[in-house]
Parts: sequence; C-alpha cells; structure tokens
Amino acid sequence: MGKIIFFEERNFQGRSYECTSDCSDMTSFLSRSQSCRVESGCFMVYERPNFMGMQLFLRRGEYSDMQRMMSMGMMFDSIRSCRMIPYHRGPFRMKIYERENLTGQMQELLEDCDNILERLRMSECLSANVLEGHWLLYEQPSFRGRVLYLRPGEHRSFRDLGMSTTRFMSMKRITEMC
Repeated sequence: MGKIIFFEERNFQGRSYECTSDCSDMTSFLSRSQSCRVESGCFMVYERPNFMGMQLFLRRGEYSDMQRMMSMGMMFDSIRSCRMIPYHRGPFRMKIYERENLTGQMQELLEDCDNILERLRMSECLSANVLEGHWLLYEQPSFRGRVLYLRPGEHRSFRDLGMSTTRFMSMKRITEMC
C-alpha cells in the first residue's frame, strides 16, 4: 500500500493532505499542492483534476518544489490529482498500435522498449492495449520526455487521457516495488 502527503506550499509547508489511494480532485482538500513526500509506494501525479494533463512518476522520496520539476521545458506548478500504482507480480504484456483506435501496425511488448522506431520499425504509437502489468510510455526514445501511465485495458486515444502529445516512442514496465 502506498502513502503520499501533499503540502500547499513549497518545502513541505502549509496545510497538508495525506493520500493512500487514487484522488481525482484534490482541490476540495488543498487549494494547491506545491510539494509532496512519498512515504511508500509509487504514484502518478497530474497537473489537472481527473488524472488529466501532464504527469510525473513519483517513487519514495521528497519533492520540495513542484515548480522546479521540469518535463520537456514545461512547468509543473501544482498537483491536482494522483493515482497510486499497484505493484504487479507476474508477466507484462502490451500491444501497441501505430494509429488511434487500436489500428494500423501492431507490435506486442513483453519487456521495455527504448526506441520503437529502431527496435520495432514503428514510426509512432498512438494507442495501446495493456493486457498485463502497468507501463510508462515516453514521448522520446530512451525513456525521456513527457510520460503517460497506462493501466490494464484498452487505450484507444492518448488524447482522451488529457495528453496534448499523443505520440510515444519508448515504453517501460513498472517492475519495481516502490
């Protein structure tokens, strides 16, 4: 089980809110969250309510200033929602598709892929079906750039998940127990 504590101000100051599960809208608990401490587990935090917008993957540790957390040159100034990532025991399996709506060229992944263009000869990934495990998709090769968390299920359009970027070039399994 995970535990994360959010603080209204930088450096763990101001009012706080403790969370041990998903929270789709933290604005009813805090007016903003500019720092947090992950005491156990792994979490995805989102810039907008309902798990939308830019995302950051956080593991155990202290994050004293969210404004300094940079992802591709864009400021991440406040957390509005979070999702706890459960630990997955067992195999990992995901089908990625070149086009939206699970169409176009398809490749099945069982392990991390640092560059779909070089390794799989796919020019882009615009949808996915996660069959087993939890995955992080990255905008650029070598696990860099903006990130998107995918749980098991069909993901027909990454735009539906609130991402302005819909194209992803590398994928990583969340294999660690945070």
